[in-house]
Amino acid sequence: MKFALVNGERHEALPHLTGKCPACDQVMVARCGEVNISHWAHKGRRDCDTWWENETEWHRTWKGQFPEEWQEVVHRADSGEKHIADVKTDHGWVIEFQHSYLKPEERRSRDAFYPKLVWVVNGARRKRDSEQFRNALNQGTPIGSVARMRIHFADECAILREWSGNHAPVFIDFGPGPTLWWILAGTPNGSVDVAAFARTDLIEILRDGATQKAREFEAFVGSLRGTTSGAEPRPVAQPQNRTDPQPVPDLRQHPMYPIRRSRRL
Repeated sequence: MKFALVNGERHEALPHLTGKCPACDQVMVARCGEVNISHWAHKGRRDCDTWWENETEWHRTWKGQFPEEWQEVVHRADSGEKHIADVKTDHGWVIEFQHSYLKPEERRSRDAFYPKLVWVVNGARRKRDSEQFRNALNQGTPIGSVARMRIHFADECAILREWSGNHAPVFIDFGPGPTLWWILAGTPNGSVDVAAFARTDLIEILRDGATQKAREFEAFVGSLRGTTSGAEPRPVAQPQNRTDPQPVPDLRQHPMYPIRRSRRL
């Protein structure tokens, strides 16, 4: 964990400090070495949140895009169940940054627990994932625009196989660069639609949840839940030697949005 309570205040780990866990109130000790990033750990190997995973620099970099008071927030359900969200915004979005493999049943549990959840998944953890995804894109079919692609053999791409069909939106981060990939609704024949999405747009939307852009995003996410894409792919020539796309269209012109655009945008 990045934060523990020291004398009642949130504090990052520093050598020789002790604190308390904000979720279970048990003692935590600062781990500050030269190999792993500085973090807090429960004393005596206690782990109060089974959903928590060891953090990497990738986690910290993503968390750092949001205010500290939004990071590692304890979310309590009416049932009394509680978990520590990686980020919880002032507008109710919970953002989970997932590095390690996640069992489907736990993913579904988190989807059900958090009312407004966004996943950001580390696509650079396994070397094979970016190559498999690029190959899938090269064989895909544009839907309406090159920003949205239909992957016809999604099972051949491990990261799509693991994360497609999710209730909450999933964005794959394949590493440095401006583009994330949003896994959209699947189709009845087992294909999966994906769309390029600007990293800066997602951060802006989740940080500034009262903007028109953020409201359109929330409306579009709501329209995807429990639906499948019914659009028929149109025949196109297969692209040759395509590399991972870089800049994507501005969200205001993004073809994923079925909503009428406001003149204020």
